[in-house]
Amino acid sequence: MVVRKKKEFVCRGCHRVAEGEVCPICNASTSTDWAGYLVIIDPEHSEIAKRMNITIAGKYALKVR
Repeated sequence: MVVRKKKEFVCRGCHRVAEGEVCPICNASTSTDWAGYLVIIDPEHSEIAKRMNITIAGKYALKVR
């Protein structure tokens, strides 16, 4: 049995993992070429979220090409 992983789209602007070809948060285009996975639960108390200018909890990529 072959399990195929669904391609995940990542926003080129805010780096948020998105459902389709346009980001619902900032309306930027998305990419399937990305690296690193980050989950922000509490952006107000996260140093990484502050460095990446993330204000909304969610799934993000560290690098988007």
